[in-house]
Amino acid sequence: MSRRVVRQSKFRHVFGQAAKADQAYEDIRVSKVTWDSSFCAVNPKFLAIIVEAGGGGAFIVLPLAKTGRVDKNYPLVTGHTAPVLDIDWCPHNDNVIASASDDTTIMVWQIPDYTPMRNITEPIITLEGHSKRVGILSWHPTARNVLLSAGGDNVIIIWNVGTGEVLLSLDDMHPDVIHSVCWNSNGSLLATTCKDKTLRIIDPRKGQVVAERARPHEGARPLRAVFTADGKLLSTGFSRMSERQLALWDPNNFEEPVALQEMDTSNGVLLPFYDPDSSIVYLCGKGDSSIRYFEITDEPPFVHYLNTFSSKEPQRGMGFMPKRGLDVSKCEIARFYKLHERKCEPIIMTVPRKSDLFQDDLYPDTPGPEPALEADEWLSGQDAEPVLISLRDGYVPPKHRELRVTKRNILDVRPPSGPRRSQSASDAPLSVRSALMHSGPIYVSPYRPYTTRPLCPPPQQQHTLETLLEEIKALRERVQAQEQRITALENMLCELVDCTD
Repeated sequence: MSRRVVRQSKFRHVFGQAAKADQAYEDIRVSKVTWDSSFCAVNPKFLAIIVEAGGGGAFIVLPLAKTGRVDKNYPLVTGHTAPVLDIDWCPHNDNVIASASDDTTIMVWQIPDYTPMRNITEPIITLEGHSKRVGILSWHPTARNVLLSAGGDNVIIIWNVGTGEVLLSLDDMHPDVIHSVCWNSNGSLLATTCKDKTLRIIDPRKGQVVAERARPHEGARPLRAVFTADGKLLSTGFSRMSERQLALWDPNNFEEPVALQEMDTSNGVLLPFYDPDSSIVYLCGKGDSSIRYFEITDEPPFVHYLNTFSSKEPQRGMGFMPKRGLDVSKCEIARFYKLHERKCEPIIMTVPRKSDLFQDDLYPDTPGPEPALEADEWLSGQDAEPVLISLRDGYVPPKHRELRVTKRNILDVRPPSGPRRSQSASDAPLSVRSALMHSGPIYVSPYRPYTTRPLCPPPQQQHTLETLLEEIKALRERVQAQEQRITALENMLCELVDCTD
């Protein structure tokens, strides 16, 4: 009788490979802030990286196709008065990104599809509610415009970004600094880790701690935790001997871990990136030069080591591409964006297959950009699983996605159709600019961009004002026409480049 000694798995031969040099993003001054976040966020359209900036915090947003050396004068997203600590793309709109800063604020930005001419300085909305720095951001996986923030004041706030309202504030659940926060798959629960060495599962709408585990890892270094697809928890931490560990927990029985893997001895905090479609967790340590990956299964020993991707340079941070942004024609199951000191390098994880056909077993339906709930529905107690899409024909991100809501939503304001400059008085609509030039004081609502009550110009200036408005309108139409032509030529260029590749 033959005995099977090798575990059968379609992911057993997954291998990682760094992209070619011409596919990297060069000459980017990655932030040197001492904060354990990934410093990088990516979606199927854009790559965002927190960078060094004088006089405040900033991050750079690059179209994925803009590889190679980045011009030193490339426009940044600048608005914070202190270093940016975390950034996160909205899962339901590829043009919307949130940033958190040491200045205690959260800002939400709408990034245009075209390349701006100057720094983007005006967010769509600024959320103020924390009393200390804000270091963690996480969008709700299924509800539209719901954003979570956690700050140094030990408070978690859940916002409705569309209206700027605080939906929920979890004030008394963490006695010390919060290290990580993660939603489960339908956004009904949170998993948090804290400096008090306790792993908590929280129902945010009830304001209750559903389950908790004191000292899931014995070491003194920070913990991280993420939910798996079936509701279990993966945590990373340190043993008493400073050995890095990966543990799998069942929330219904927090006494002992389902599985525990010990790795090397190092000081770098392990950042877990979990892929629910393949049930693989990737561990990236800040300061490491490797990525370890494990498969999570229902069979003992539950956590199976697959392989390690190693390189020469240590990583300053890491971005993880959503599944809908991968190249399914090459059997790519994960893509990372590794931050070096002066560049960002894509790392592609691939399952070797001989066939060129679509691999159904590698690409089950995955969460798409359409939300399953509105913010009010989620707050009222409704839950819904993510709206899934098929990757059989690949995913093509929309050119520009309008946010559709059932009530007033400030994110519905589209970015200007021409080149975007620093949003000062010259970027406001014509009625606002003319009011600034001719009518003296003007009121601008902080919650409705460009909502104004201008004073009427004197009668003797009416003719001059109309002439100016007509001339400006004509110039703007010419600029818009040129911008459309430039955009069309750039798209043609991208298609030609893709064809040659």
